[in-house]
Amino acid sequence: MARRPTTFDPFNAVAEPRRRKILNLLMRGERSVNGVARMLHFKQPQVSKHLRVLKQVGLVRVRGAGKQRMYRLNGKGLKPMHDWVSSFERFWNESFDRLADYLKELQSEEKPHGPKE
Repeated sequence: MARRPTTFDPFNAVAEPRRRKILNLLMRGERSVNGVARMLHFKQPQVSKHLRVLKQVGLVRVRGAGKQRMYRLNGKGLKPMHDWVSSFERFWNESFDRLADYLKELQSEEKPHGPKE
């Protein structure tokens, strides 16, 4: 089965490491394209391309501010990823509980069982 185009799927969009860096930066606040480029040491055309993809999949929002376009994180767009990752929470919690039980068992086996004569 063919992958969905990056511009339609937030999971594919965030698979690109530079886009994740942009999202991490925007999590701290709204930025212009040039602001993102400067902060991340990326070229402006690259940032514009990545922001366009992130906007198309609904992960960022844009507003006009004079001649600038200001980008900010759209938390609602992250919900499908949050829901998917959250589905693994039970698995990990149960795995860590089993590990904790096993470690307690090992520790109790190591304790001395009274004074040796």
